[in-house]
Amino acid sequence: QVQLVESGGGLGQPGGSLRLSCAASGSMIRTFGMRWYRQAPGKQRELVAAITAIGDTVYTDSVKGRFTISRDNAKNTVYLQMNSLKPEDTAVYYCNARPPGGDMYWGQGTQVTVAS
Repeated sequence: QVQLVESGGGLGQPGGSLRLSCAASGSMIRTFGMRWYRQAPGKQRELVAAITAIGDTVYTDSVKGRFTISRDNAKNTVYLQMNSLKPEDTAVYYCNARPPGGDMYWGQGTQVTVAS
């Protein structure tokens, strides 16, 4: 079993920054693909960013150039650095872990609200 705990959400200013963390326990994530998803009210959950075990990254178009996903395997933690925040970034952000060939796991989510 893998437990994921997100932190770092809260209120951000338009144009400001927030950094989300996803701390994993129960298993080392160094071989896992890791992802950040978000879900805004009334909308479907969408993939925001993903990072492979070897560090390759992908981003949804709306966050390219603004968000950066990274991982620190020694700390068993994945991050999402969010810069140039926009009101449309407001959502609950979820961490997702994908072990090779195994079930995937979700965190409980952290609320990000972008407003002045």
